[in-house]
Amino acid sequence: MISSNTTWSILNFRGGLISSLAAAGYRVIVASPPDAYVSRLSALGCRYVPLPMANKGTNPLQDVQLYWRYSRLFRYERPSLYLGFTVKPNIYGSLAAHRLRIPVINNIAGLGAVFISESWMTSIVRLLYRRSLARSATVFFQNEDDRRLFVEKGLVAAGKADRLPGSGIDLSRFVPTEPPIRDAFRFLLIGRMLWDKGVGEFVEAARILKAHGHQAEFCLLGFLDVQNPASIPRQTVDAWVAEGVIRYLGTSDDVRPHLAEADCIVLPSYREGIPRSLLEAAAMGRPCISTDSVGCRDVVEHGVNGYLCRPRDAADLAEKMEWMLSLSQGERARMGRRGREKVEREFDEQIVIRKYHQTIWRLLNRP
Repeated sequence: MISSNTTWSILNFRGGLISSLAAAGYRVIVASPPDAYVSRLSALGCRYVPLPMANKGTNPLQDVQLYWRYSRLFRYERPSLYLGFTVKPNIYGSLAAHRLRIPVINNIAGLGAVFISESWMTSIVRLLYRRSLARSATVFFQNEDDRRLFVEKGLVAAGKADRLPGSGIDLSRFVPTEPPIRDAFRFLLIGRMLWDKGVGEFVEAARILKAHGHQAEFCLLGFLDVQNPASIPRQTVDAWVAEGVIRYLGTSDDVRPHLAEADCIVLPSYREGIPRSLLEAAAMGRPCISTDSVGCRDVVEHGVNGYLCRPRDAADLAEKMEWMLSLSQGERARMGRRGREKVEREFDEQIVIRKYHQTIWRLLNRP
């Protein structure tokens, strides 16, 4: 059984893994909140079970209810193994699975807003992680900083903590393309519209570049109105558009056409697991600008396939964007090629899939 806090994330980030498990003869069940993407799961060879979840809520009663939903589901389905993704499935799904002696593999894709700054909520989440991961067989992390933090804080035993290169990229889908020929250079930020993604710094950097007389486009692509304390109100984005500082492109189920139309991908995030948007951009041969922060610096090597700026520093971000503008087309193309080579070397989806198959085989003792 595989569970995450959205069906969309399972389809987009775990689809290759599910298809490979089904092809290997496993019966795969997906448990997640119902959304518009449920109908597409059957093509992966799995069975879907709806699991209501307030995935960003902090109501303890709702979380207790989620724990009992997992418990009932596990008793009914009796899975031989549970794979948890995202915070609440990792915590409450794991606790329920441990109670029924079901082996668990966790994936800590990123620590999110609650770990960016210390608070009472951080202490609670750490306690819950410590309890829920204590009996897990394997806990995968997407970068070394997160793995080390969990081990040093005593949230997971060092022998259980392993690392994966993000969720991996399907290199046959994301292939290099020639940059577009247009008058205005296009910077693109792809991600949920959250302050923690550095969207505010991106907008302020756009203002700086426009004030310096640069003829460039600054575009945003991603979900608005997400259930997250760091979400940016729709009226704020509308005001930026009315000001003429950015273009909001809405959402897309296929980011490849948007990446193909961009000259440089920007993600000034405060903290990530391994940022998918940067991997996809690099796979398609686009140079990137991101922050020298956890997860982001795993993908972007400063001066090699892009530039790194200081987190929460719009002026430094604007400077790095000006550096990108000053490069020739050939220099940017070389950065793009190096990015593609890095993804091929380190972030191929098949690396992730092989590691999951090896771990599952070891736990279930089956070929």
